[in-house]
Amino acid sequence: MDEYYMRLALEEAQKAKALGEAPIGALLVKDGEIIAKGYNLREKDQQVTSHAEIIAIQQANHNLHSWRLTDTVLYVTMEPCAMCGGAMIQSRISRLVFGAYDPKGGVCGSLFNLFEQEGLNHSVSVTGGVLEEPCSKILTEFFQEIRRSKKEEKARRKMAEKNQ
Repeated sequence: MDEYYMRLALEEAQKAKALGEAPIGALLVKDGEIIAKGYNLREKDQQVTSHAEIIAIQQANHNLHSWRLTDTVLYVTMEPCAMCGGAMIQSRISRLVFGAYDPKGGVCGSLFNLFEQEGLNHSVSVTGGVLEEPCSKILTEFFQEIRRSKKEEKARRKMAEKNQ
């Protein structure tokens, strides 16, 4: 079932990509039912907290009328950051399943493992690398396109300055 739900999270990531956002998608599942979905909206909202995971958590809180998300599984296409990991612990999510590893910001083993810290009031079970290749590919292609566009824009500006 993990791959099935991760494919649905990838569909959410595609929605972010279509808006020019980092293509990261998330969904929360409880008892086999999707209770919330989210995708990155940081650029659109100009809010640092508009990560896919946070949006899905907030939607689930609203839908369940509770801040406690016990017995839920969060599927996200990229290894969460510290902010999102903290929100998972605070909201009592039972399990996290992620796709691509994030060597620059991931807290499920890439930089450190937040979920193995002693003394936390809640533990989250973690499974990483589910559909890692397609999850990584959508991110890699997105950021390659951004770098290519920036390079082309820089070349256009340089040419325009030269022609003046």
